[in-house]
Amino acid sequence: MQYDAPLGETQAGTRDSMALELTLLVGTMTGTAQLVAQELELTLDDGDTRVQIKLMDGLDAGAFAGGGLFLICSSTYGQGDVPDNAKNLYESLQTVRPDLSSVRYGVIALGDRTYAETFCNGGKRFDAILSELGARRIGEVMLHDASAGTMPEEVAVAWAADWIAQCRKDARLAA
Repeated sequence: MQYDAPLGETQAGTRDSMALELTLLVGTMTGTAQLVAQELELTLDDGDTRVQIKLMDGLDAGAFAGGGLFLICSSTYGQGDVPDNAKNLYESLQTVRPDLSSVRYGVIALGDRTYAETFCNGGKRFDAILSELGARRIGEVMLHDASAGTMPEEVAVAWAADWIAQCRKDARLAA
């Protein structure tokens, strides 16, 4: 399933070419990461930022073709693995090994600290492979602990405000 965000428009009714284009890639087993992504879309998609959510189902390394700004939102499953719907994308990145130097990204990693050795490994694995392939992470990885009693979508929205500000600053420096 894919959610297409509406294009931002200026007051004059023309498309705003300065808007930040963000693709949110979601790896989930139980739907929690998707809930986080939907809350982020509601908060961030404001005309200045255009958000497109893509579940990782069926995606491969081609998802990063053309570069751009990505936010990985991934839960952790089993023995510290990426979720089932993210396996094809993760394995494709490992096998194809594309040059991702035109990719900027952030990571929201969901996990449970009671599993200390594999805490947030789904997101951490994506961070490691993206970095290894030349993508540049903006900001720190957000680690959410399900055993902390906080709502992941609330923590993510608070974290994303600073992250988007860093992305805007990065985009101005690159221009």
